[in-house]
Amino acid sequence: MDLSSVILLGVLLVFLLGIIVNYIFKMVEMAYVMRYKKPMYNHVYLYLKRLNKNQRLILERQFTFYNKLPNKSKRHFEHRVFRFIEDKEFIGRSGVEINDEIKVLISATAVMLTFGFRDFYIGLISKIVVYPTKFYSKTNDAYHKGEFNPKLEALVVSWEDFKEGYKSADDNLNLGIHELTHAIHINSIKERDVSSTIFSDTFKELSELLVNDEALRARLMSSGYFRKYAFTNQFEFLAVVIENFIETPNTFQLEFPEIYVKVKQMLNFNIVGY
Repeated sequence: MDLSSVILLGVLLVFLLGIIVNYIFKMVEMAYVMRYKKPMYNHVYLYLKRLNKNQRLILERQFTFYNKLPNKSKRHFEHRVFRFIEDKEFIGRSGVEINDEIKVLISATAVMLTFGFRDFYIGLISKIVVYPTKFYSKTNDAYHKGEFNPKLEALVVSWEDFKEGYKSADDNLNLGIHELTHAIHINSIKERDVSSTIFSDTFKELSELLVNDEALRARLMSSGYFRKYAFTNQFEFLAVVIENFIETPNTFQLEFPEIYVKVKQMLNFNIVGY
């Protein structure tokens, strides 16, 4: 056997070994996920990217969630914000000029919601369109504060209303969280990565819980904790529920511990305060 044949055989064996190892890992992780309802790992990076000084200051001064993280998690969070910004096309409309504040705060909201995910990019979003205020939407011929359009792979927000969502940390009204939850929800239905699978499967479990537990369902609808818009459909329900989960986790856990546990599992949120 000549040298070129030996090299070719070696490459083929390495390739086959890689396939076998990958298959074994997937089987092991599948068993792990079925038992523990979470990925085996989330944050493994060869090299951590850094935001520029101005972008980091925006995180530190305007994004409370980031400041609650331990230093190691802050580095992971910053890396993910950098990558999310890099991955998306930001488009300003009606005079909006895309700046670091817009990029960082929208991206940080997405990274916050997917911080327990391995794949945090929300692949169904390719562009983020920002209007100064409410905008006219052809989807239903009405003015919107925000929307997610999966066909166009576009998240669209009013910057005024996005910023309004962060003025109060506990009113359970946050446009960015709401619209990005829609994107994550739909993305989880289409994708089959481990985090999307956990998210969608756990939401099915939550839906079944509410269907089968009439007393819980009645208490949920009469409590006033979740605003009425939550009961429009399953997508609005989940978006409102996650707004409440992020902004008032302690109240949520006290009022509806069964639902809280499911949401925490969906997001794989092992973070202090949740």
